[in-house]
Amino acid sequence: MTVDEYEALSEYKDRSTQSFNIPKIEKPSDFKYVPQPLYKIVKYNNPPGSVELSLGKKLYLKRMINAQGIVSPDYMMLIYPTVYYYPDSASVACDLFMIILDSEDTNLNRILKANVAKRVSRPILSTEKAIDNFAAFRTLTPVDFSEDGTKLLVKEKIGSQEDGIWETKAYVYDFNRRVSYDLQEVRDSITYFWKEYMDVNLDDRRWDIIPLGFDKNDPTRIVVQGYAYTGSTPIYLGAWSIDWQGRQSRLISFKKDFTPAVSENGYKVVRDGVEAYTTVQRQEKMQKTQGKVLEKQKKAEDKKIVDFIKEEGKYNLRSLKEDYKMDIRDYKKLQTLKGSTEDTTALDKAYEKYLNDQWAKDVIKTQKEIDKAQRNLDKTNQRIEKLNTNLENFSNNKSSGENSSDTP
Repeated sequence: MTVDEYEALSEYKDRSTQSFNIPKIEKPSDFKYVPQPLYKIVKYNNPPGSVELSLGKKLYLKRMINAQGIVSPDYMMLIYPTVYYYPDSASVACDLFMIILDSEDTNLNRILKANVAKRVSRPILSTEKAIDNFAAFRTLTPVDFSEDGTKLLVKEKIGSQEDGIWETKAYVYDFNRRVSYDLQEVRDSITYFWKEYMDVNLDDRRWDIIPLGFDKNDPTRIVVQGYAYTGSTPIYLGAWSIDWQGRQSRLISFKKDFTPAVSENGYKVVRDGVEAYTTVQRQEKMQKTQGKVLEKQKKAEDKKIVDFIKEEGKYNLRSLKEDYKMDIRDYKKLQTLKGSTEDTTALDKAYEKYLNDQWAKDVIKTQKEIDKAQRNLDKTNQRIEKLNTNLENFSNNKSSGENSSDTP
């Protein structure tokens, strides 16, 4: 490897400006068919409030993983959580990042081409990164976008790997103002209501909320459900709503069979089977056919180029021969003039007069050739006109004959 090659490979490349292709499963050279997965776009928050992070052993091996992301309703951005594992304290933390999607492709392709290299460097939301609590975890999960895509509902789960979830917090991130709002008010309202009217102190019990999404009837409010885990069966604490800035909470219903109307606005990509082998065969056949057509076109183009080069070479060769004949003619004339006189001045004048006369003859000769070519062209045009006239007369005679035969 040369120094220039090494420096070219070592040169810094901004990955945010690079273009990425849709990931595909690599096919070994001795494999004719490897099933390629197919994808489709579905609603992200379906059913409402059911989205959860799936970490598994992969997090403990890699120490950092990217979880399922959510795509905005206008397909312009993707929000995804990055989860970190700290082995010293066995704790987990999380960040939410944003990727601006390509606007010049189909909705599915722009999602599949999303790459972390194009993410905005600063996270929109982050959990606390302290590692003083052993086995503690703090994760962020996108719940859903608002209908206009300007706000994102996020839930933060705080707990321990030893004794489960402690509490779930809800946040709303405003993309226009680039600020987040803590919805702690809804938890305080549930606690106050049950202590004031039901004489139940929830602070002494294990309970939590489940953020469902944005209210379908009022897009400015978020719907949550509360549950108390006091035994084998959770106790329903009611369906509640809160405005997206976390200022005012409302009780919606205490009925267990009540289903809140929640909008589903964000999207995600899921697998939709694999590419059939018959499809691969058809594509392979089409590629072979297209390859043959392209090969023929390439041969025809190469032949045209070769013919053009040959014609150009012949023309240049004729020009060189003609120039050589003229140079030999002028040289012989000069030698003849040198033999007839020794006066340099007279020789120059005689040779100059010869060149002028010869140039005039060449002009006349060239004009004659042009006139001859023009006469040939006129004859050819006359022949074409005559053929066209004969063809027109033949067509007229044929049509008149057909009309006469149809007459009774």
